[in-house]
Amino acid sequence: MSNHDETPENRLRKELPEEVPADTAEPVEASAEQRTELTGRQRLVQGLWPPRVSRAQLIVALLLFGLGFGLAVQVASNSDGDSALRGARQEDLVRILDELDDRTQRLEDEKQGLEKQRDELENSSNQAEEARRQTVEKERQLGILAGTVAAQGPGITMTIDDTKGTVEADMLLDAIQELRAAGAEAIQVNGVRVVAGTYLTDSGNSVSVDGNKINAPYRFKVIGKPQDLEPALNIPGGVVQTLEKEQATVTIERSDKIVVDALRAVKRPDYARSSSQ
Repeated sequence: MSNHDETPENRLRKELPEEVPADTAEPVEASAEQRTELTGRQRLVQGLWPPRVSRAQLIVALLLFGLGFGLAVQVASNSDGDSALRGARQEDLVRILDELDDRTQRLEDEKQGLEKQRDELENSSNQAEEARRQTVEKERQLGILAGTVAAQGPGITMTIDDTKGTVEADMLLDAIQELRAAGAEAIQVNGVRVVAGTYLTDSGNSVSVDGNKINAPYRFKVIGKPQDLEPALNIPGGVVQTLEKEQATVTIERSDKIVVDALRAVKRPDYARSSSQ
């Protein structure tokens, strides 16, 4: 058959490829881009599910939930209270105000009562502290007079040098009495503390003070006002002139600080007791 006998339909069939039967067709392999797209989607799904929550995030979430719940309850409570007050009658509102005023007054009275108790306690504490201070001061003063504590202060030192041995106990006792009358507060003679019950006796060529033998020179350490003590000893016919007649030498020195440190043991009375017991 010549080319002239070919019809247009025959030429079209030759140019088109033959159809492949459906049952014999092979599946087309997925491209590399499609495989990459499927893998990325799978990774995204795997990253989102199941969700991963850390312990810190869980604690924060619980705290935020609790805070929100508390705020909601508070708001609801305030709303209920406001609603109740808005819906209350005038008589009820007046009663509520009266109750609030009464409660405020009771609290104010209680506050004043507590403040009064506090002031009383403070005053009582101050009074107790003052009583303790006075007791300590009184004990110190009595201790000085009794010779149980040391003392210091302004005063004089009187030294009697008896080279002839003519000074007797009664002369030294006169000196002690004169010093006491002039305001002496503490006296010590040759290391023996002079107290209210002190006695002096002659002991051969020396003198004994409360049973303690002392020898010349006799040194008096006296605490008091020097301007009163020295003139009292130097009055005409007084202690100094009497001792000088016995050929004794008397020297008196004033001082701003005299230390009387000879102590007497505390003697417990056998029969006397305080009347406050």
